[in-house]
Amino acid sequence: MVNCAVTRASGSLVSSRASTAPARQQYCGVTRPAAWNPAPAREAGAAASRQLRMSVAAQAAGNGASTKPQRATAEGKKAILDKVDCFIFDCDGVIWRGDSVIDGVPETLDMLRGMGKQLVFVTNNSTKSRAGYLNKFTSLGLNVAAEEIYSSSYAAAAYLESIQFPKDKKVYVVGEVGIQEELDLKGISHLGGPADADKRVELTPGMLLEHDHDVGAVVVGFDRNINYYKIQMATLCIRENPGCMFIATNTDAVTHLTDAQEWAGNGSMVGAIRGSTKREPTVVGKPAEFMLANIADKFGLRREQICMVGDRLDTDILFGKNGGLTTMLCLSGVTTEEQLLSPENSIHPDCYMDSLAALLEVKKEPVAV
Repeated sequence: MVNCAVTRASGSLVSSRASTAPARQQYCGVTRPAAWNPAPAREAGAAASRQLRMSVAAQAAGNGASTKPQRATAEGKKAILDKVDCFIFDCDGVIWRGDSVIDGVPETLDMLRGMGKQLVFVTNNSTKSRAGYLNKFTSLGLNVAAEEIYSSSYAAAAYLESIQFPKDKKVYVVGEVGIQEELDLKGISHLGGPADADKRVELTPGMLLEHDHDVGAVVVGFDRNINYYKIQMATLCIRENPGCMFIATNTDAVTHLTDAQEWAGNGSMVGAIRGSTKREPTVVGKPAEFMLANIADKFGLRREQICMVGDRLDTDILFGKNGGLTTMLCLSGVTTEEQLLSPENSIHPDCYMDSLAALLEVKKEPVAV
């Protein structure tokens, strides 16, 4: 018999229970219902992760043959506007910085809508749901519809829905409320998230941390309250629950929580669980394929009709290039012109400009139907 004790930061007892190894083995021997086989989805996710790494490597390998990125001219901007029916915008660094709208963005969005363009706003930040981001757009005076917003928190829920995640299974969330709100909208049961923010593990001799054997997927998103309890719980679910899936909203190395410095991104949280499970996650946010395929299907678009506008090379621009989109980099976010033009950079957009407002130079002409 072994004892498990998990305490909150306050020191109060959360759980204390006895367990035996034979009972544990007996449960693990129970097979899943025949109606759902997670293996194909898990294998597809691993293949997609390998493809993503190969894509980055291919970009680097082709650096010598690629042309130097070009600053967008008035003629070049007009050519893109004539060709493209849909613009996908990253948010932070393109639409806003922190809690402030970037100059000229409202007027540019109005111009594009007046030209009949479909606008979609995407973000790898999973801390908010689409409803949460809609509130932010509204607070900044931007007129955006909920269906035009696509967050990585929504992508995780949409992915689970697309593979017909069983109703009798649960999702363990390493992340914040945005993921949970999107799972609720899809009717997917979940646990973890903010509720586990202050849980601590007391490592005593023979300790065994119990986990929920009905967890069929672990979703890892950016979590400002990441802790050892969450990492161990996610690890146990993935390693010990037959067929449990490992899903990441994104693998961004860094994020910008303040203007003073870069902060560790979701890649650090995904990396901890990748290391402990020896499993590659299925990535649903940029630059992975799932998000783009879902957007194109939702709006009935062909890839050649879409332009990706972003401020990050390794997520936004790579996302667009992997998907066969026109790509446009804005220097209003994290990427500087020096970094873009550096010989060490292998990811080149079709064009770049100082900010989205540079499109205002193009005469406002309605697109012919």
